[in-house]
Parts: sequence; structure tokens; C-alpha cells
Amino acid sequence: MFISIEAVYVFLGLITLFGSLYTFRDQKNPRRVTSGLFYFLYGVTLLLGSVIPPFVMGLLVIVMVIIVGAGGLKTGSYGEASSEERHESRNRLGNRLFLPALLIPLITILGTTGLKEVKIGELFILDQKNITLVSLAIATLISLIVGIAMTRSRPMTPIKESRRLLEAIGWAAVLPQMLATLGTIFTSAGVGTVVSEWVSAIIPTHSLFWVVFAYCVGMAMFTMIMGNAFAAFPVMTAGIAVPLLIGQFGVDANHLAAIGMFAGYCGTLMTPMAANFNIVPAALLDLKDKNHVIRVQVPTALILLCFNIALLYFISL
Repeated sequence: MFISIEAVYVFLGLITLFGSLYTFRDQKNPRRVTSGLFYFLYGVTLLLGSVIPPFVMGLLVIVMVIIVGAGGLKTGSYGEASSEERHESRNRLGNRLFLPALLIPLITILGTTGLKEVKIGELFILDQKNITLVSLAIATLISLIVGIAMTRSRPMTPIKESRRLLEAIGWAAVLPQMLATLGTIFTSAGVGTVVSEWVSAIIPTHSLFWVVFAYCVGMAMFTMIMGNAFAAFPVMTAGIAVPLLIGQFGVDANHLAAIGMFAGYCGTLMTPMAANFNIVPAALLDLKDKNHVIRVQVPTALILLCFNIALLYFISL
């Protein structure tokens, strides 16, 4: 393949590493050395994750945890534009400001559907196992280039802004990878088998609707506990999706995975465990009630969950 998922992680790793260099030099950050080290190590895990031995990777993660636990992660100065400069730029660009954001979903869909099986010679253009993620990365890169051209920014501005946003999120930025790893551990420990036994004891497994209901609701609830749908997915898939929905009812695996993850995201909207989605925005908006974002999202999450249950059931008939 020409563009693999590894290339995406390399790109993310380079952005993070370059950003950490600015953190090391930030004299206004009271913990610039430890903060810079945290983001530097995070960049290394993204850049070299496929070649670093698991034991060494574990040591790097432990160092990152120690830095956070010891209060070594702080924010600094980012040289942001003044309110007058932002107002002037906003007036100059007008509605064109939305173009880069709109390009991301559009190009992602085009890449996922239009380049799915396109080859150059014998090689696929996109990584066949991660078409959506690679298409999203390409879309983001194109939108970044368009944004730089529109705003007439310097090439280093995206790195500085990426650093600012990453440091605003802080330690929560590593939660998706950590929780996805935890989900794999749970699966290896046999949690999926236990879930399957519970489901078989509680619901009528001969009913497609109730199995679909258990899978979607289970994805949402387990995501609320784990804080991430990626952590819930391997457990619920091993416990319900593979033995019952795929093995017994013959449900299409692609449809099952997509809708199952969407059901899990409904749980993401309703839990403080998803700190990078719910707690961080509250902190960035300086809300007094840190759970306000969650309360606002709960009705939408429940409606979407019901929709996912109905959708998966009807396409599985």
C-alpha cells in the first residue's frame, strides 16, 4: 500500500515531537522540563510505536504516569493573537472560515468510498484495514494546507496551535490508547466469555431483537464504565457479537462493527470517564459545573442509542 496507518502515526508523532520542543523552551511554563518530557515521550510512542519493544513502551508509559502523578504537567504561554487580531481575521475571511472544517468529512467520505479498492500497479493506495482512518488523516492534512493558505499563516503555526490544544487537553490525550489497551487486556482475561454467559442467562438468545438490544446497550454501558468505545468494543464483540449476532444470526460484520461503535459513542456522551470528550471541554469553557456538558448530551445520547438499536435490528433481518 502507498499510504498506511503507520504513516498517519508517524505524522502525528512528528507534530507532537516538534510541539514538545516549544514546551521545553517555554520560560513561562513552571514545569517546562517535565511537561516537555511528557509530550516528547508521547510523540515517541506515536512515531516509533511499531518498532519499540513492548517492555520499553511500558517503561515510557510509566514515566509519563509518574510525571502526571507528581504534578509535572503544566500549561505555558502560546503567543496567541489578540482579540482585535482575531476579530479582524474573522471579518476578512467571513464564512470561508468553515471551509477547512467542512472539507474533513467530505474528503473522508470520498476517500473511504471512492478510493477503497483503487490500486497503482499491484498496491492499494490506502491501507485496506484502516481505510476510514487513513482517509480521515488525508482529509485533515488537505484541510490543514487549505487553512494555511486561507489565513496566510506560517508553516510552523499549525505545530504551535497543535501544541496549545494538546496541552489544554493534557494527560487526557493519552486516554484513547490506554483504554483501548485495557479493552484488549480484558478480552484476553476472558471478560468477553463472562459477558456472553450473563447475556445467555438474562435474555432469550433465540430473539434477534433482544440480542441486538443487549449488544448496543452493553456497548453504551461498558463504554460509560471504561470511558472509551474502543475499550468496550473487543469485550462486547467477543461476548455477544461474534458468538450470537455473527455466528447465530449471520449479521454482516461490517455493519455490526460500525453501528456497535456508534452505540458505544452514545455511552461516551454520558460519562465523566470520557474525560477528553466531556471534562476537558468543560475546563476549556471554564464552566462551574464540570458535568454540565454530560447533562446536556444525555437526551441526544439516548435518542441515538434507540436509533442504533432499531437500525441494527432492521438491517439484520
